[in-house]
Amino acid sequence: MKTMSPEEYRASQLYRIRHSTAHLMAAAVLELFPEGKIAIGPPIEQGFYYDFDLPRPLTEEDLDQIEARMRELLAANLDFQYQEITAEEGEALFADQPYKLELIHDILERGADEYGEKTEHPRLSIYRSGAFTDLCRGPHVQNSREINPKAVKLLNVAGAYWRGDSDRPMLQRIYGTAWEKPEELREYLDWLEEVKKRDHRRLIKELDLVSFHEEAGPGLAYWHPRGAIVRKTIEDFWRDRHIEGGYDFVYTPHIGKSWLWETSGHLGFYRESMYAPMEIDEQEYFIKPMNCPFHILIYKTSLRSYRELPLRWAELGTVYRYEKSGVLHGLMRVRGFTQDDAHIICTPEQIEDEVLRVLRFSLEMLRAFGFEQIEAYLSTRPEKAVGEPARWEQAQESLLRAINAEALEYQVDEGGGAFYGPKIDLKIKDALGREWQLTTIQFDFNEPERFDMAYVGEDGQEHRPYMVHRALLGSLERFFGILVEHYAGAFPVWLAPEQARLIPIADRHVDYALQIEAELRKAKLRVKTDASAARMNAKIREAQLQKVPYMLVIGDQEVAAGAVAVRLRSGKNLGALPVGEFVALAQKAIAEHVLE
Repeated sequence: MKTMSPEEYRASQLYRIRHSTAHLMAAAVLELFPEGKIAIGPPIEQGFYYDFDLPRPLTEEDLDQIEARMRELLAANLDFQYQEITAEEGEALFADQPYKLELIHDILERGADEYGEKTEHPRLSIYRSGAFTDLCRGPHVQNSREINPKAVKLLNVAGAYWRGDSDRPMLQRIYGTAWEKPEELREYLDWLEEVKKRDHRRLIKELDLVSFHEEAGPGLAYWHPRGAIVRKTIEDFWRDRHIEGGYDFVYTPHIGKSWLWETSGHLGFYRESMYAPMEIDEQEYFIKPMNCPFHILIYKTSLRSYRELPLRWAELGTVYRYEKSGVLHGLMRVRGFTQDDAHIICTPEQIEDEVLRVLRFSLEMLRAFGFEQIEAYLSTRPEKAVGEPARWEQAQESLLRAINAEALEYQVDEGGGAFYGPKIDLKIKDALGREWQLTTIQFDFNEPERFDMAYVGEDGQEHRPYMVHRALLGSLERFFGILVEHYAGAFPVWLAPEQARLIPIADRHVDYALQIEAELRKAKLRVKTDASAARMNAKIREAQLQKVPYMLVIGDQEVAAGAVAVRLRSGKNLGALPVGEFVALAQKAIAEHVLE
């Protein structure tokens, strides 16, 4: 599949093909449902969608019928004709389309055309293709002949609130894809099948890792023993690396009084994503959406000297954020999650070294988990920002020099920083080439001011410290979901919930298997014995389905030789190995964090 930057994509023929195909799909839908109402239908990455308000839910048979009519329209040699009209003409043209009328009224209220240019008489652009007309800027193909009907496919239907507002109507969103060549479509459909196979929502059930319980609260993960041991392994690795990296750990409460969130600015800027307050002792408390204010309170327990800085404080802090139910998505979007959080508090003179240090630390961590394709995104000062411009300039230069020092590919998002500071985001590509944002290195000029943070400098005067928020993995829940999909549930041996399974061939071999299990557990291996009455091949198959890295088969020969017959989940046989030799082999793979 082609990979393009957003700018390249918007300028490409593929973008025009998908945009035009979305219009043809809308035309086909309105032929099937003449009373239907249309909303918006843009191209997106890998395809397009269009939102509809229809008299009944769509079925698979409807999609087939819509797709068949689209092919007829494609064969009709339809021109895509651009036209400019006045807002008044638009109101008349779309008189029976309330969603289009709302968009037009928004333009009139802004006193600007759809491109944002102020004008006394706003003009709109429309595109006509056959009998279908849409309020649209384009671009489109000139004629439907440019679209290969064998490279078009409708995929599925989903719900979508109008303008993303849960208080507005729920519409039906039809997703589709279109490509320049049929072979590109086939490649994409194969890729989608692989995505389905790796869907962490399915695998965490099949592998008994994590569950969700709507009846107890949506968006809250329950970690089963098999999932919990993987999480513990990740956390242990995280803590060990932080100790080596010069960090100290802190632990903070889960709730705090409202003044804390007023001071931090969360109540002003983040209130919609916070849970409702609770009243305790006639005081208003909030469950924490962030860890940073608590770390600042620890900092302010004494007057700090420049000699104490930098301080690097890390916490696996569980936070809670209210996400609308429509956006919850397995482990990727939850309401309660644990951030691998840290805050670096330092002097201006130390900031450049600290930024480079944390960037290198992040790259080391991500690569240890098997992510090698990493790209940086630098977000700079927006128009409305707190903090002195000179500080912003220094911070941005520090971030950019760190990126260049590591020779990372990067993109600059001019003006895309938060109002309180510039940042670096690191995005990784997984085994399917999908991009995920993990690390954030975020400057904060806001909270040090709001909480009046200070240190005593070498001159004996108080100065404002620099503060950097930093999360390497993002959250443990989302990172775990990404890992599950990246490895399709077949974790590397050092992360696998069950590293070896002993498979006695007959009942007479069970006692020996249990002795070996005890020996392997003493060697710190995660191992179980399948003492069921199932046949050996069935036991092996079950272990493979559970993605166990090593299967240790035991029969009469292995008992006599004090050995185990080692079989990998890939199906490869290593033959009979003395137990001690297998232990050494497994421990080496674990210690070296072997990824295969």
